[in-house]
Amino acid sequence: MSDLTPAISKNSMILGLFAIVCTAAVAIVQLLTADRIELQAEQKLIRQLNQVIQTANHDNEMFRDCILAPKDNNSDLVIDVIYRARLNNTPTAAAIKTVAPDGYSGNIELLIAINTDGSVSGVRTLLHKETPGLGDKIERRKSDWIEKFSGKKLLDENDSRWAVIKDGGMFDQFTGATITPRAVVKTVRKTIDYFQNNQDRIFTTASNCGVEP
Repeated sequence: MSDLTPAISKNSMILGLFAIVCTAAVAIVQLLTADRIELQAEQKLIRQLNQVIQTANHDNEMFRDCILAPKDNNSDLVIDVIYRARLNNTPTAAAIKTVAPDGYSGNIELLIAINTDGSVSGVRTLLHKETPGLGDKIERRKSDWIEKFSGKKLLDENDSRWAVIKDGGMFDQFTGATITPRAVVKTVRKTIDYFQNNQDRIFTTASNCGVEP
């Protein structure tokens, strides 16, 4: 029994040292890759923002000029972050990250940019689980349907044009997939309404989205 004790102690020490070395290695790898991952995420966000707001319409770093969405008791929109575009310190547009909760397969995450005159600057689908070959036409790489919003305005909160053609509106539905485009149109309309009702607060609130200048 006494002959085994030193061997057990030695093995325990070896295992302990091995665990320490492995933990240190993981920590070092995380430190080395953290900056690269953050940079890649930043570059992706910049590309997305530039897709919905033309570079000629801003000279600020939109990904830094952002706020958590002001609460609006009259709106049921699910909004995450709002990015502001400015040209010569004058507000020109805002890109709003929101969710259409009633897609065929659940949530559809959208980036919706609205100009200060209330017209749509651009819309992009960020994430969805819609049916491939049917509902996924909301992706820009699958079709140009999402571009149909650009330049459109909301005449008032009851503007009946803001619906798919099947419902008497002006936006095409997809063959075999009406629920998906209907959900997107509804959310874009609500986003315009939210923006128009909160435009002053959106542009005067100090940046608070957690991105350091």
